[in-house]
Amino acid sequence: MLADERREAILRAVERQGSITVKALAEEMGVSAVTLRQDVRELAGRGLLTRVHGGARALTSVDPVLAAAPAPAAASVEAPAPVPSSAGERFAVGLVVPPGGYYYAEVIRGVQNAARSQGVRVVLAVSGESLAENREQVRQLVAGGIDALLLMPHPGLRPPEEAERWLGTLEVPAVLVERRAGMRAGRLEQVASDHAYGAALAVRHLAGLGHDRVALVARVESPNTALLSAGYAEAVEAMGLRPGPEYRIVTTGDAAPADTRFDEVVRAVEAGEVRAALVHNDIDAIALVGILRARGLRVPEDLALVTYDDEVAELSEVPLTAVAPPKQAVGSWALDLAVRRLSDPSTPLAELLLRPELRVRASCGAERQAGV
Repeated sequence: MLADERREAILRAVERQGSITVKALAEEMGVSAVTLRQDVRELAGRGLLTRVHGGARALTSVDPVLAAAPAPAAASVEAPAPVPSSAGERFAVGLVVPPGGYYYAEVIRGVQNAARSQGVRVVLAVSGESLAENREQVRQLVAGGIDALLLMPHPGLRPPEEAERWLGTLEVPAVLVERRAGMRAGRLEQVASDHAYGAALAVRHLAGLGHDRVALVARVESPNTALLSAGYAEAVEAMGLRPGPEYRIVTTGDAAPADTRFDEVVRAVEAGEVRAALVHNDIDAIALVGILRARGLRVPEDLALVTYDDEVAELSEVPLTAVAPPKQAVGSWALDLAVRRLSDPSTPLAELLLRPELRVRASCGAERQAGV
């Protein structure tokens, strides 16, 4: 069915039935709900429809100018609007993020900045820890009339296979943000930082400073640890370095105090077994610097250190060299992908990886070597 035929069918259905839902009409016509919503937007842009949440009803009266147009009787897609909008807003996009954590705040800021420039309203929701809670949060957003979703589900949703299948059945265009999904996710688009590349960047930098063995210190519960470990291992092998130890730090539940959590790392530095390390994240790296100082050890003299995050790295007693994921850019690109999909459903599906950058400060010893 051609676009003009679909749009005429929408108007005829509203006139004939008095009211319709986009989902039901899409099934009846054998087209996707995404395509039908785009047709409704086009008709609204021509002044033939008034878009609202979920469905359509016929107008009780018809503007004589519109009645003269070469199209079926004008109608209105209308219902109470749970998602408030302002004049000039093109779309409403739902953004689902996990609770807490400064990492997500930067991504949200990127989404906000892009939304302002593109005339998009963002509706923020904070998800729970279970798959059921995430599904319910998304259901409420879709029922409220949002046009697309940006999703940062809680890390480690269980079971993962069921989570992927659910993501592949969403009724509106969706972009996964700072998360990765497999083949079961269907038409889900993705934007994320290339954390494996970022870890490799740190290893290459430390190797360039003369370190032939680099340790990795990372949180067990972080969704990025597996990617960091993969990039770290690949860089170590590619550069012919001696494989360094990998330490996993537990910071949730019944985790030990900070000095105890890092005890194994500190002992290795004291013994001269570890002279360089990549630490994820800034808070842990700053804690490690303090513990080393309390033991009479110095950064970068006894341990050349690169942190992964760069949220508060510069505030450390010894300013920390850091790998900085492009968090705001991730949010901006995610919003842009959603708008592209809404504006043109035929746009090819995208999966984007944005590369982090290295910001050199005092903790790695580069300034000392350069005589700064």
